[in-house]
Amino acid sequence: MPARRLRRESRLSMEKPVPEAPPPFRVLMVCMGNICRSPTAEGVLRARLAAAGMAEWVLVDSAGTHAYHVGEPPDERSRAYAARRGYDLSAQRARAVDDDDFERFDLLLAMDWDNLALLQERCPPQAQRKLRRLMEFGRTAGSEVVPDPYYGGAAGFDHVLDLVEAACDGLVEHLARTPGRK
Repeated sequence: MPARRLRRESRLSMEKPVPEAPPPFRVLMVCMGNICRSPTAEGVLRARLAAAGMAEWVLVDSAGTHAYHVGEPPDERSRAYAARRGYDLSAQRARAVDDDDFERFDLLLAMDWDNLALLQERCPPQAQRKLRRLMEFGRTAGSEVVPDPYYGGAAGFDHVLDLVEAACDGLVEHLARTPGRK
């Protein structure tokens, strides 16, 4: 019996240790009220990550710099235009950015300069490097910001989707090059 046990133990010790999976990378999309742009960006990025086989290691959420619509679903126009392109935003609910987000998330992406400035005001110095604009990843889109479509017409929601899709494609490419990830 001891010989058997020895063989089993030696076999186990020869096995290569299974490397621990790196923690998920967390991305937070941020606009003002979290009912138009940031939920659209969340939905588009989730779909793009799933298509790229990266949904397991990149987690996505969205929030607003203001608490105007906490608990509400995305604007019905955002949901409708997103659905036309195959994105389902129906399960999302608006929430406001909280102080823990600066620690929890690896990347906080503002939709425009104003929301970036609001994030910068609240963000602790050690986390400032996590703050960027989403459109930094959409270089071919021809816009530095994702404009707020809330008070505009239907064309604004389509334009937001065009910009967000271009930026999310660039973001997925960027994340795919992250060291230690496949």
